[in-house]
Amino acid sequence: MTTGGDYEGTSGFAGLAVVWQESISLVKEIYAVTRSLPDDEKFGLTSQMRRAAVFVPRNIAEGAARGSQREFAQFLVMARGSLSERETQIIIAKELNYLTETARIEAIINSIFRLLGGRLNNVRKKSPLDSCVTAHLSPFTTYCLPS
Repeated sequence: MTTGGDYEGTSGFAGLAVVWQESISLVKEIYAVTRSLPDDEKFGLTSQMRRAAVFVPRNIAEGAARGSQREFAQFLVMARGSLSERETQIIIAKELNYLTETARIEAIINSIFRLLGGRLNNVRKKSPLDSCVTAHLSPFTTYCLPS
């Protein structure tokens, strides 16, 4: 499979393999746990959880194939947003008593958050002018970090 280059111009997922693979593990876990959700959630919570899980590795892959650090950072931020969406949906499923044991999924989510944060920090260091793209401190406001 040819994936293009990451933002540094190397081929494939150089430097991204761990976070991308961890996000694939999350997709597998989400698909496994959503099989137990009620049938009436098939087009609701089940579909939403699966879609948001797939968006994480998809955005990492697409960002790696982009031509600039700014675009790469934007896709990593989108992956992080999908991860937050996933986290919220897990909480909702627990609150509705659809899921009881979520420790493994929560651990994978936390790991991906840390890995994505590290990659975003690396992008900021290499391209301080693009730090506005990656400094989302709330879902509604974007702040620029000083370079």
